Amino acid sequence: MNSKKNWWLLVIVSLGVMTPFVAPYLTLNPENSRIVIISPTIQYPVLIAHIVFACLALISGFLQFIKRIRLQKPKIHRFLGRLYVGSILISGLLALILVFYADNFTKAISFLVLSLIWLYTCWKGFRAALRKEMNEHRRWMVRSFGVTLVAVSARLLVPGLLLTYYILNGFSLSAGREKMVEEVLNVNIWVGLILNFIIIEWSILNSGNFKSNNAQRNGIQI
Repeated sequence: MNSKKNWWLLVIVSLGVMTPFVAPYLTLNPENSRIVIISPTIQYPVLIAHIVFACLALISGFLQFIKRIRLQKPKIHRFLGRLYVGSILISGLLALILVFYADNFTKAISFLVLSLIWLYTCWKGFRAALRKEMNEHRRWMVRSFGVTLVAVSARLLVPGLLLTYYILNGFSLSAGREKMVEEVLNVNIWVGLILNFIIIEWSILNSGNFKSNNAQRNGIQI
């Protein structure tokens, strides 16, 4: 499979998934929010800022992984890296505030865990760059971007989770459709996070740098 084509396919799919989600917030009208707004003066501005910086992280993340920019335009790559790290720092910290406005305990915990992992993986990647540990930097930034993409995968998984819910409940909706949607939206972040981590760790384990580093530690020439 052509990795370059797959990468751009991922870009297109991500933009296609996120654009309809972000669009209502461009009006800056709390009535158009896709989630319940409890506090228009605190929650909504924080939510808008969180979404804006999360989108910046997504876009800059895609750009900084483009091989041509990374290898031939190091200054642009470093700028994109700083933009990515700064966007995650701001968006991640704002997300910790939004946890207190979550619909229920399950969503609050999933959003809290996601935010903390997002901040942690980004910090590890940034710290490795400062220490000039570039292989470690790249691995942690790949992990960080995998967490960033949970915003995409969690939404892509919703149809499959709805079907799974329907099958596991004996092909019936005794509690109604609203209950089904509620249950799915309580777990889609967890499923997206786990799936992304499996894919990312598999790609890291199969990357040339990882195999080369392990071989060097074991004294093996490859």
